[in-house]
Amino acid sequence: MPWKRMLAYITGTVNQELLLRNEYLCAENRILRAQIQGRIQLADGDRETLAEIGKRLGRTALAEVASIVKPDTILEWHRRLVAKKFDGSHRRASPGRPPLAAEVEELILRLARENRTWGYDRIVGALANLGHTVSDQTVGNVLGRHGLPPAPARRKETTWKEFMRSHMEVLAATDFFTAELWTPTGLMTYYVLFFMRLATREVHIAGVTTTPDEGWMKQIARNLTMSEWGFLHKIRYLIHDRDGKFCEVFRATIKAGGVEAVTLPPHSPNLNAFAERWVRSVKEECLGRMLLFGEASLRHALHEYVEHYHAERKLQGQDNRLLLPYAEDRVGATDGSVECRQRLGGLVKFYRRAAA
Repeated sequence: MPWKRMLAYITGTVNQELLLRNEYLCAENRILRAQIQGRIQLADGDRETLAEIGKRLGRTALAEVASIVKPDTILEWHRRLVAKKFDGSHRRASPGRPPLAAEVEELILRLARENRTWGYDRIVGALANLGHTVSDQTVGNVLGRHGLPPAPARRKETTWKEFMRSHMEVLAATDFFTAELWTPTGLMTYYVLFFMRLATREVHIAGVTTTPDEGWMKQIARNLTMSEWGFLHKIRYLIHDRDGKFCEVFRATIKAGGVEAVTLPPHSPNLNAFAERWVRSVKEECLGRMLLFGEASLRHALHEYVEHYHAERKLQGQDNRLLLPYAEDRVGATDGSVECRQRLGGLVKFYRRAAA
């Protein structure tokens, strides 16, 4: 068989097979389209694919095979695709200035909130140190969108949190709590007065009594403000609630010792949160789990718990560390057997490594 006749035979066979495949696919497409109700939703990628193939087929062939959309629609998609290729849209930037990065905006807000006296220029300089270049107008726009006033207005406002943080080293708190004791005359209520240095969370039990009158409070104030060894030595401010037991005599006595009393607003326990939290701890971990008989048992329980609180109980508010650990306890040691120190009959425990 000559090669030309063989080539024509092979080509004709292939064309016949392609025609049969095309006929089958068209029939299958019509059947599937007839079963679909409503309009078919096409994505942009689908339209581009149909437009590219449809342009190569031409209008006549499209009229025979297209069933989803009209041939004119497919050709219109192709024209738009060609026009989009040359309109420069892929290189066109959005109008106006580029938007400010979210990281920079958050940083501007942080600097303004944490430094109330900083003006726009000061914030711009701080941002430059951190590798961000912005204008003072941009800083002003960001603060305005978030309701933060300029520095002259911000510096006049001081939150309680900022006051506490800036005065922590010279700030102490005080409060009362009660304990019910069994005595020969029956169940009696005792008042416990304690003080706390807020910077270190160190606690001092100032006194226990059933009658916290003016004379008792005055003597307590004298003891606390005595030079060198008084618990309020080097303390500048003492915060307390509006309890009537913090009488004028008490306030005047500690003021004479160089300590200014700061009375909290009504119904504001959160402003004395450190003291309130300590009351919860001592009651839940100690007093609330004991039956106390007489004042001596209360004093002993308080003494043992305060020792445990200072040297053996880790505080989350102080980076989960011990306040005043004993040197012989070798905190953090990994050698030696594990021993348990018990207080109040095992009510509170502390585990340490024995000396090697």
